[in-house]
Amino acid sequence: MAQEKISMPQLGESVTEGTISTWLVKEGDKVNKYDPIAEVMTDKVNAEVPSSFTGTIKELVAKEGETIAVGELMCYIEVEGAADEAATKSTANTNEKETISNEDASGDQSMKKRYSPAVLRLAQENDIDLDQVVGTGRGGRITRKDLEKIIETGLIPKAEAQSTTAAQPTSTPVGQPTNVQSAAPTSQVETATGDIEIPVTGVRKAIAQNMVRAKQEIPHAWMMVEVDVTNLVEYRNSLKNEFKQKEGFGLTFFAFFVKAVAQALKEFPQINSSWAGDKIIQRKDINLSIAVAKDQELFVPVIRNADEKSIKGIAKDIHTLAGKARSGKLTSADMQGGTFTVNNTGSFGSVQSMGVINYPQAAILQVESIVQKPVIINGMFAARHMVNLCLSLDHRILDGLICGQFLKRVKEILENMSKDNTSVY
Repeated sequence: MAQEKISMPQLGESVTEGTISTWLVKEGDKVNKYDPIAEVMTDKVNAEVPSSFTGTIKELVAKEGETIAVGELMCYIEVEGAADEAATKSTANTNEKETISNEDASGDQSMKKRYSPAVLRLAQENDIDLDQVVGTGRGGRITRKDLEKIIETGLIPKAEAQSTTAAQPTSTPVGQPTNVQSAAPTSQVETATGDIEIPVTGVRKAIAQNMVRAKQEIPHAWMMVEVDVTNLVEYRNSLKNEFKQKEGFGLTFFAFFVKAVAQALKEFPQINSSWAGDKIIQRKDINLSIAVAKDQELFVPVIRNADEKSIKGIAKDIHTLAGKARSGKLTSADMQGGTFTVNNTGSFGSVQSMGVINYPQAAILQVESIVQKPVIINGMFAARHMVNLCLSLDHRILDGLICGQFLKRVKEILENMSKDNTSVY
């Protein structure tokens, strides 16, 4: 008999932690490989974690409601007939690692500064000076495990330039504030009688972290245009009942807006970009993220290749993804690859808002409420259906000129949508 570990898997792109919602097994249960053992909630998806082995659950290390990082221990499982083989492999691997480590530490350092994306992310998130880290990988390369060991010790090597006085230490325990802003005494907020304390876990914690990161790293700018969608409203209202009866799902105004944005992005590909430090990545595919709320949770599933789809196809994707989000059935694949976000804030009655960009995208468009109001046309008042489109943009990537042209084009597309020149199929 051998005891194995089951750790938190990475359940999506850029996911770094997960919260154990529910254990589906208890200690002493026998499970087969790939059987679901726990339900886990992340900022991107709710998913079941499968067993990596066939055996008996020995100890549930993580508790329900506990948030743990990707790679951290969830539970122990006892696997039959694997002891001798595991011991042999362990000895061989240990000897090999020691040999490689000794060779690299004493000699070849040619790979020292060739960092993987995972190493760069961990170093940035934990403020680690990679020049002061000794790599155990081949050619002195720094591995993810090297950084994880450093983080576990709590002694983080800092760049000398970050020290403001000679008396400051060069290493700081993990979680210790390094500037005034991060040292805000949130734990000192007092609770009065009758107040309710709500733990920040799971999706809410991830949303908070992502929003702070987006605002700290991205210089936001904001623009707005007003659009006359009277013809669009009349067209959609004239066929919504027939469409619902024929297709089995609703034809929302949002589908028309998503279609217009996808078309404009194809004409202005600069908007469909991401910031990558020393370069800007202009995306080929137009994959539109849409925000879907469920209770206190917010999910951002993706409509893939939106520019290639009809209004009906987009409406179907919106219906499917929203249904999966609200029933907890979104997969990690549903959440990955978004290149631009369209947010239907108008569904809450909002008429003007400033969205926080969905990192690392370059912009987010808020579609506000359609409001009927008097507008002057040819010197006379007329009742028209108007909507505000609010664009938040990453000013490192985009400037007012290109974004103004993009919004102007979206406005033009929407104002020309009518029963005479627009097909939903």
